Amino acid sequence: MAITSLPIRQPLTASRYYLLLFLYPPFPSPYQIRPMEFKNVTAVAKANVYFDGKVVSHTVLTADGAKKTVGLIYAGTYHFGTDKAEIMEITDGSCVVVQDGSKEEKTYGTGTHFYVAPKSGFTITVQSGICQYICSFIG
Repeated sequence: MAITSLPIRQPLTASRYYLLLFLYPPFPSPYQIRPMEFKNVTAVAKANVYFDGKVVSHTVLTADGAKKTVGLIYAGTYHFGTDKAEIMEITDGSCVVVQDGSKEEKTYGTGTHFYVAPKSGFTITVQSGICQYICSFIG
C-alpha cells in the first residue's frame, strides 16, 4: 500500500492573500507593467538616507493613496525590516536577497521583483555598481 501525502491547508492570512493576488492577479497587475515614470504624484523632497548614504530613496505618493519609494543602493550588504508587505522591483543593476527566516540566496536583476512579507525583513547585497529600485508598500 503506497503512502501519499495530502496537502496541508493553511489559513488564509492577509499577507498570504496579498501574495496570492500579486502572483495570480485577476486583472493585469501594475507590477507586471513596471512603469519607469509616475504621473500625478506627490514626491517628497527630503530623502530617506540609510547606512551613511549607501542607500537613498525618495517617497512618492500616488493619486490613489499608494506609497512607493524610488531609490538606489550602492555596493555593500544591508538589512531592512518591514512593517507592511513590500514589493521590491529592480529597475537597474542587480542584487542578492536573503529573506528573514531563510538561508536561500536569490539573485534579482533589472526587470525582476521580489515580495517581502509584513513584519519581517531581508538582507540585500549589491556586489558592484548601483542597484536601483521601486518599493511598493502593500496594505
